[in-house]
Amino acid sequence: MNTKILGITVIALSFTIGWLLMDYHAARYHSIALAKPVLIEIIKGDSLSQICHKLKNQQVDFKPFWFKFLAYYDNVAGQLKTGEYELPSGLTLPQIITLFAQGKTKHYSITFPEGWQFKDYLRALENIPQLEHRIDYSNNLKDVLQQLAIEQPHPEGLFFPDTYYFEKSTTDIALLKRAFGKMQEVLQQEWSQKAEGLPLKDPYEALILASIIEKETALPSERALIASVFLHRLKAKMLLQTDPAVIYGMGENFKGNIKAQDLKTVTPYNTYMVKGLPPSPIAMPGRDAIHAALHPDASNKLYFVARGDGSHVFSATLKEHNIAVYQFQKKKK
Repeated sequence: MNTKILGITVIALSFTIGWLLMDYHAARYHSIALAKPVLIEIIKGDSLSQICHKLKNQQVDFKPFWFKFLAYYDNVAGQLKTGEYELPSGLTLPQIITLFAQGKTKHYSITFPEGWQFKDYLRALENIPQLEHRIDYSNNLKDVLQQLAIEQPHPEGLFFPDTYYFEKSTTDIALLKRAFGKMQEVLQQEWSQKAEGLPLKDPYEALILASIIEKETALPSERALIASVFLHRLKAKMLLQTDPAVIYGMGENFKGNIKAQDLKTVTPYNTYMVKGLPPSPIAMPGRDAIHAALHPDASNKLYFVARGDGSHVFSATLKEHNIAVYQFQKKKK
């Protein structure tokens, strides 16, 4: 009788072990099919059971027992990192656990194009729900600068235009600090390699000029020429007479066209009335515009006028310039 019971027990045990091994093999090596990628967010304090529950809620087909077993077996049960994860179809259970253990969270991105103003940055940040918003977007700029711990009195031009990647719940402040740090890094690199004899006293003046260049032309081939014109004008104590600065100074009063009266209205940015550079940048310049400001073309040009196709005609004398203005501006009217 005992032998019979022992035999049955051995058979049952063998069957159980065999089933467990098959189930284990399936859990470790079976690819999990998903109808579409799913998002899982692990927050601080989540237990393995809570993580399994979140996976189940997203229709991930797996056995929680093996998830926990594999997490302990691979010695990462206490190392699953917080964050939002995107799980594509076809991952195995160990791959999902490894994803959590390595903290390979989902990343979002935001792009700040060259030539944008600070208000455009704020508008873009405000419209991204994955960010943690700490900026009071209705507040004044001085308070925003205080939040960013930036000593400059004006935010324009201080944030490098680029694509920035971030995890969910990253703060808008953190993103702007990254853009600020990148601009400082690029500006210092370019300033350290600047051409000799420039009428620019510090990197901030270079940033102001670069912002004007950024707004004056979209053609890479013209940037150094534009820089040359303005630097010659600065040296000669001439008015810069740059429309983008005038427009910036007009603010909300600009309705799409500059009128004669606008050019006679004194603002700190009206370079038809006030000599020298404006008091701050008028936009966010990219590296190429900064480089052009510090490496101008070796030309004698003092004037330029738009052709109407995005390019400009450059002139060395006022007579040449007036002919170009008539040909490309007044004649067309």
